[in-house]
Amino acid sequence: MENCKFTTSRSVKRYKFLFVLAIFLSSFLSVYAEDVSNYVEEKTFTFSFENVPLKQVLSHIEKNSEFIFVYYGETINPNRKVSIKVTNQPIRPVLDKLFKGMSVEYTIDNRQITLKKVAQKKVQPQSSKRKTIQGFVLDKDEQPITGATIKIKDSTTGALTDIEGFYKLELEEENPVLIVSFMGYITQEVKVGKKSILNIQLEEDTKALDEVVVTAFGIGQKKESLVGAIQQIRPEQLRVPSSRLSSSFAGRLSGVIAVQRSGEPGADGASFWIRGASTFSGATDPLIILDGVEIDATQLNNLDPEVIESFSILKDATATALYGTRGANGVMVVTTKNGENLKKPIINFRVEGAISQLTNVPKMVDGITYMRLYNEAQTRTPETTDIYSDEKINATIDGVNPYMYPNIDWYNEMFKKNTFAERFNFNIRGGSSRVDYFMSASVKHSDGNLKSLSKDFYSFNNNINVYNYDFVNNLNIKATNTTKISLGLNVSVRDWSGPYSSAGSVFSSALNANPVDFPIRFPGQEDDTHIRWGGRSGAPNGSYVNPVADFVSGYSSTYSTSVTANLRFNQDLKMIMKGLKLNAIVSYYNYSYSKVYRYCNVNQYETSMYNPQEDTYDLNIIGNEQSTELKTGGSNSGNRRLYLQASLDYNRTFNDVHKVNVMFLYNQEQNDVNNPSDLLTSLPRRKQGIAGRLSYGFAGRYLAELNFGYNGSENFPKNKKFGFFPSVAIGYNLSEEKFWEPLRNIIPQFKIRASWGLVGNDQTGAGRFTFLENLTNSGAGFTTGTGNQTHTNSGPVWKRYANPNLTWEVGEKWNAGIDVRILKGFSFSADIFKEVRKEIFMDRGTIPTLMGLGNVTVQGNLGKMRNWGIDTSVDYNNQINKDLFVSFKGTFTFAHNKILEMDEPEFSLYPNRLKVGHSLNTIFGYVADGLFTDENMINNSLPQQFANLPLMPGDIKYKDIPNALGGTDNAINEYDKVALGYPSVPEIVYGFGPSIKYKNLDFSLFFQGTGRVSLMMSGFHPFTNDNNTAKRGILDYVADGCWTTDNPNPNASYPRLTTAYNTNNNQNSTFWLRNAAFLKLKNAEIGYSFKNMRIYVSGNNLLTFSKFKLWDPEMGGGSGMSYPTQRTFNVGFQMTIN
Repeated sequence: MENCKFTTSRSVKRYKFLFVLAIFLSSFLSVYAEDVSNYVEEKTFTFSFENVPLKQVLSHIEKNSEFIFVYYGETINPNRKVSIKVTNQPIRPVLDKLFKGMSVEYTIDNRQITLKKVAQKKVQPQSSKRKTIQGFVLDKDEQPITGATIKIKDSTTGALTDIEGFYKLELEEENPVLIVSFMGYITQEVKVGKKSILNIQLEEDTKALDEVVVTAFGIGQKKESLVGAIQQIRPEQLRVPSSRLSSSFAGRLSGVIAVQRSGEPGADGASFWIRGASTFSGATDPLIILDGVEIDATQLNNLDPEVIESFSILKDATATALYGTRGANGVMVVTTKNGENLKKPIINFRVEGAISQLTNVPKMVDGITYMRLYNEAQTRTPETTDIYSDEKINATIDGVNPYMYPNIDWYNEMFKKNTFAERFNFNIRGGSSRVDYFMSASVKHSDGNLKSLSKDFYSFNNNINVYNYDFVNNLNIKATNTTKISLGLNVSVRDWSGPYSSAGSVFSSALNANPVDFPIRFPGQEDDTHIRWGGRSGAPNGSYVNPVADFVSGYSSTYSTSVTANLRFNQDLKMIMKGLKLNAIVSYYNYSYSKVYRYCNVNQYETSMYNPQEDTYDLNIIGNEQSTELKTGGSNSGNRRLYLQASLDYNRTFNDVHKVNVMFLYNQEQNDVNNPSDLLTSLPRRKQGIAGRLSYGFAGRYLAELNFGYNGSENFPKNKKFGFFPSVAIGYNLSEEKFWEPLRNIIPQFKIRASWGLVGNDQTGAGRFTFLENLTNSGAGFTTGTGNQTHTNSGPVWKRYANPNLTWEVGEKWNAGIDVRILKGFSFSADIFKEVRKEIFMDRGTIPTLMGLGNVTVQGNLGKMRNWGIDTSVDYNNQINKDLFVSFKGTFTFAHNKILEMDEPEFSLYPNRLKVGHSLNTIFGYVADGLFTDENMINNSLPQQFANLPLMPGDIKYKDIPNALGGTDNAINEYDKVALGYPSVPEIVYGFGPSIKYKNLDFSLFFQGTGRVSLMMSGFHPFTNDNNTAKRGILDYVADGCWTTDNPNPNASYPRLTTAYNTNNNQNSTFWLRNAAFLKLKNAEIGYSFKNMRIYVSGNNLLTFSKFKLWDPEMGGGSGMSYPTQRTFNVGFQMTIN
């Protein structure tokens, strides 16, 4: 029976995407093919040779074009004398004339010309001893170089190194020469000789490296010259079986605190902070820069690791001061891949499929246990008589009638064990000396663990389905020898559909629902116009929630698109001054979002007049019959941003020892809302600023750097609108000193560095133009006139008072660090940091109500906060022997903050109530003193004033906290609250893991953990009728550990059960406080590599070790009834064609 006919265009959207993808690929390939064809036809030659070797002519063609010749030694005689003269001839007539009279034929593929003999020769048996060469390509730190190109000279045979820098090649001739290249390194030619194992160490190309290493505003710096605290990570280390990039941050990025609170598809990204939080006002999240342009965390999460070229974390003031107001909380700088000057394009194809399971779902008791415990709770609740009869309990046990005596496992009815996800990426990279390109298309799909129950009742599927389509296109054009123009396009499309209510609320209602009061639905009749859903009357709104009915009665669909287009201009001004360059960026970003939801009302029924002899009952509708007519609604939103940036960069080295860099930059930005709702939102948000940098290095030994940012903000009055934020840093490379010579073979690098600087923050958290008053015409009014001539005049209401003294929130940062590199591939970095954030914006808390300000608070720069800690990273890479490569990576981050000043209510007698002196996210509550054991203990204890029910044995007893004078108010009340445990956000995050490669087999593990973190359990107490839940379900944990009259354990893990909401036992206190530290086997992967392909199997969130067992401790406090994180098993393969 179908009452509400909903239709979705899910399959249509799939075909639509495939159609768009086909157009995308075919368009590119056609353009690429057309480019190749045009080049073959349009490139002409004019030359004349008389009686010269054939190889001289071929060499001339290669040097004066992008063509290359491929042939084997026996194909032609390169020393044969030839004579030829051509004038403005394309390549084909030239070759026809050149090889006339020779037994040679040619084919042109792209810009590669393959020469073959025409005459048929007898096929010779191939030698059974074809030689193989293999090894690793490493940098000078013995770190593996992923994606390096290894080619056999004068041949098309080649390979790319894998994630561990490993390569393997079959040789087609004796003693060949290998050409090894990678962006940022000097190309090397290496003779193979008689070796079968050949490890190659590439040297950094200083000029190329300056273009690859990305810091603030895309400024390139060599690693040895860095004096700021910057953490870099190889993009392949971010590749984990998750659709959200941020879920891979924790433990992999030194200095980053990250936690994942949900596993709901599409909402499973992590919250993250660089070196923790340094303010309690406004935004605390870092600035994210993609290809020089600011993006948000959603765009970052949608980014496919396959398109990332570099990923850097800027942590101290020297690294972030150039961003001024935007960089106060740290900066993430991400660049996407670009093309390369390749003879043939490199095509990369990756496909993954994953199976996911919910981790650590809270276990609920069955219906029989539920009724018995409910009856126990009723005996401990004053003035209650409603209990489950023995007849109902026994009939439920016997399964007499499932409609009269239901026993519903709501979770298993609504959720399935496994769900599936797929990820696909196709990218192509190539180019010539003039034009290069990189193009990528990604598709990610995941669905939820909800069963498709709606299809059993209606005509739609409202399980979660998330599709992400991402396109990246980067094109670089070398217009002249000194001019480079770059075009970038990044398109992200997100298509989400799911239940009308959120998946998290569906999960919560499934666990909270009563298992025995009503069935899912009752049998229908022929003349029914709607489904008879099970229910129970007595709730405040007439009936309790039926989780299945609520879940299947509607769905919502959202569609969002973000498009970022960049135009870059790079001009070398060496004709004016050597080392001077001009760089400019114009970027346009547009985001659009639309939501459509459809639902219908449900009709719930309950039974009465049951006849056990005839097994019949009456059905009564709860309330009035509701129309099941389809209802629909929706919303639209969006914004756009225009960003302009221009900079002059001067970079010179004098006498090979004095390295000088000067940079001056200007930027401005405008943000507009696409569909503003009022005058304020219709006004564009504008930012403007300049930045500068001066750095000096002497012989790579002594380093110094000065930076500044000067930014304006709309939130402050005219005389405070602009802020100046400088920084200074120094570095000392001891390993470059002569006295270090005896140690250089053991410790080739030892550098110390230190920095100081100011950063600014204008995110007040109080809306725009914060220094101005906000007065609305929405207060009480009066009416004039009579009859049809009346007019109502509303009075003014203050929403915010003006404050002309508002100014910037300023953070003063200090950092000291050390970078060490030891032989055998060991490297170590460590930083100690401190920040004091002053002038923090907040509401005043000390103005008494008698001042007559009503509910409007006065705001100002009233707070101060300190944040300090350490972060370290360790890397080890070692080629043990020709077949075995071992590596290890570890990070450790500790960040502890403390509120130094805050305008709080007056607590002079009760300093334990003050937030000052404690960390942000500190949990406040009572100190539990066990459970009351008898009435005598209750009578001899202080009254607990927040209790709404009479205290009884089994209730929680709390300690009285002395006041500042050592006295007491002879009661337990809000003045006895104290800071409890650790903050709810971890202060310690760490990660470590080995990686091993043996021949073609590779294996890796990664563990991630947290420390100094607490969670407060709340909101899971059973039976209570709050939130319209029908006598909430009960956790196994509660059933097994609660205090009962049969087992009056004074150390029970749960107090006495009640069927009424017991405020005494639901207070935040040490009774519910838990240590939320954990260690997880976050990832494990095993793979096998073939010549151009790798297959692998991986897992994510495989094991969790923690003292807290009820749910995943990373999800934090609460009831544990939000959508859990997922355990994922992944299978994939990657193929590279070049």
